[in-house]
Amino acid sequence: MHLKTMKCNPFCLIASLEDPDMFNRPEQRASFEDLFRAFDRNVTFQYFKSFRRVRINFTNALAAAEARAKLHKSDFNGREVRLYFAQSVHIGSPHLEPPKPDKQFLLSPPPSPPVGWEQSKDATPVINYDLLCAIARLGPGEKYELQPGTPTTPSVVVHVCENDQERSGSEENMDGDSRPHPKIIQTRRPEYTPSVMQ
Repeated sequence: MHLKTMKCNPFCLIASLEDPDMFNRPEQRASFEDLFRAFDRNVTFQYFKSFRRVRINFTNALAAAEARAKLHKSDFNGREVRLYFAQSVHIGSPHLEPPKPDKQFLLSPPPSPPVGWEQSKDATPVINYDLLCAIARLGPGEKYELQPGTPTTPSVVVHVCENDQERSGSEENMDGDSRPHPKIIQTRRPEYTPSVMQ
C-alpha cells in the first residue's frame, strides 16, 4: 500500500485572495508584489486566476517565514489576505508497480481448462438415405414430387435439367444449325488511381 505524505515547502507561500479584480489590474499586482519584495528582492510570483491564488517563491526560507508571520490575515485593498506554506503531496513510490496477482483478469491467451475437463465428442452427422436414394434415381428430363398437393397447399415438384450435350443436340435439330451459347462477360475491375489513399 502506498503512503500519502505531505511535505511543506519552506521557500513558497500560497496567498488566498478574495478580490478577482486584482488578477486583471497591473497596478494592484504591483502594489501586492511590493508587500513581499520588502522581505526578499528576488521573489517571484505565479498567478492562478481561476483558483484566486498566488504562489510566491522566495530565495530564502527565513524571508518566507517572516513574510507569513507579518502579512498573514492582513488587509489588502479592503480584503483579507491569507498566507499558507505550499505543500507538495507525495504518494508512495515514484515508480508504477504492477497490479496484485489477484486482480489480474487476462483475456488473452485463454486460461488452461479446469481439472477434470474433457472435450465433448462430436455427434455423428445425420444422413438421410431416403433423400440420397431419391436424388440418385432422378435422370435428366424427369420430375420428382417432393410434397404432394392438398386442397389447401400446392405440391412441390423438382424438374431435373438436361445436360449440356443433349440440349445442344436438340437445339441443332429444331433450328437446323447450332446456336452459340451466350458468353458471360466478366465485370471490369475499377481503374487504379494512385491519388486515393486507403
